[in-house]
Amino acid sequence: MNRITHFEVHAADPERAAAFYSNVFGWDINEWVIPEVEIPDENRYWLIGTGPDDKGGINGGMLVRQGPAPEDGQPVNAYTCIIEVESADDIIQKVPSEGGMLTVPKMAVPGMGWVAYFKDTEGNIFGIMEPDPEAA
Repeated sequence: MNRITHFEVHAADPERAAAFYSNVFGWDINEWVIPEVEIPDENRYWLIGTGPDDKGGINGGMLVRQGPAPEDGQPVNAYTCIIEVESADDIIQKVPSEGGMLTVPKMAVPGMGWVAYFKDTEGNIFGIMEPDPEAA
């Protein structure tokens, strides 16, 4: 079976987006630097570590968006990443204080947990899931 092994976040302002994801989720985000190679601004790339490799999940990258940001109300036209969290309520409180916004309020997925969706500082949509087999 083929599995997803990497994700990418497109951002008009990668430093702003890196601060958002680091502050909300504790991700480790660092610009990829190749010694003695000058990389044009539009080709800069950041590596995203989402947690220890022995915990499962995937890591990703961030790059400079090569076009306009998604428009409000536009249908989703990419894969949406769902981030497992310990407390959906904590993330719902953190996201707006870091410049993002709640787009779909917390709701139960019966027998699975609690899910909510947001936009980050760059207009990208992502979701969170707090596992809870008692969710109803």
